[in-house]
Amino acid sequence: MSHITIDSPEEQELQKELVNKHDPLSERLKRYLAMPDLSRTPGSPLAELVERVLSLPRFADFEVLKVPEIVRCDISFDLFNFPADHPARTPSDTYFVDKDHILRTHTTVMWYYHLNLPEVREKIKNGQPVGALSYGKVYRKDEIDRFHMPVFHQIDGWYLCRKKDHVIVIQDLQDVLSEMAGAIYGKDVKHRFNTDQFPYTDPSLEMEIEVGGRWLEVLGSGVVKGAVLENFGVDPNEYNGWAFGPGLERLAMASMSLPDMRLFWSQDERVKRQLKLGNKYVSVSKYPPIVRDISFVVKNDFVPNNYFDLIRDIGGDLVEEVQLLDNYENAKKFGADKMSYTYRITYRSTDRTLTTEEIDPIQKKVYDQTAQVFHADLR
Repeated sequence: MSHITIDSPEEQELQKELVNKHDPLSERLKRYLAMPDLSRTPGSPLAELVERVLSLPRFADFEVLKVPEIVRCDISFDLFNFPADHPARTPSDTYFVDKDHILRTHTTVMWYYHLNLPEVREKIKNGQPVGALSYGKVYRKDEIDRFHMPVFHQIDGWYLCRKKDHVIVIQDLQDVLSEMAGAIYGKDVKHRFNTDQFPYTDPSLEMEIEVGGRWLEVLGSGVVKGAVLENFGVDPNEYNGWAFGPGLERLAMASMSLPDMRLFWSQDERVKRQLKLGNKYVSVSKYPPIVRDISFVVKNDFVPNNYFDLIRDIGGDLVEEVQLLDNYENAKKFGADKMSYTYRITYRSTDRTLTTEEIDPIQKKVYDQTAQVFHADLR
């Protein structure tokens, strides 16, 4: 197993440009990029999970790639056959650095970098099989709750071989995923497969595992589409393959019965010493929440994910959840092309009791910034 870091002068230049920008989006991007990669942090359960996957014998000859975090849009979307109207192509779902570059939304982009390695191209030219793994941080705009953060981690793997040597079928994929489930959760773990859909694989599968009598979806996978192979310059008449790409937090949370994704970042020693795969997490006296509601009227082109980013910027990890309580139109009351929204913001620390004196200034800033940034009329 060889470990390869892909250097990107393009990424380095964009990072330099970001340093000199101080608008809210640029500050947000810099903060996210500076967050530690927990899949490479000793002692983190995400790093432990990665090691278990990498240690599987079937991956012994795979390359392990560390790929850029700022990537071109065409690499992330066009090559993977994302439809032109896919939400991931828009600033409402994805962090754009500029019009042509984004913070990567998936580590699956490693396919591009892997196939551009000269040694891999040579192997394909000679009809040899190739395989690679890649893991690290990814970035997506999302709702705010205990199971979502704008920065999280994935691990991707794929394998290609000539059809005349082996025709990839769905059973091949199930065998790979079963081995991974055993490595992560133990050989007796109950798991099952359901059909799914992805732009770049067909057929596609999701794997579920049984935890505490409930079935939880933990990863997506599939047989690589011939059209996508062709996008990457690989002849789909000659080659076929499989691929997977789970979120590491989801896999680890299921292993530990962890109730809140923010706990992976906790500095509370009572929390940190429990974060071991297979160790059932015991709450360290859950601290009480402080709840605040906010109601406002905005134009109907309002994008909730952008609002969630604003709340994250102001409240940070103290924000546990943001719930939409109500939204409606009333042209007579609010005017044409406007909508009313009411959100409930739940503040809760994972390591201490919050006070109203601490939260009130944060909530006031949320009020002020809601009015200023979104031109909202507070109610």
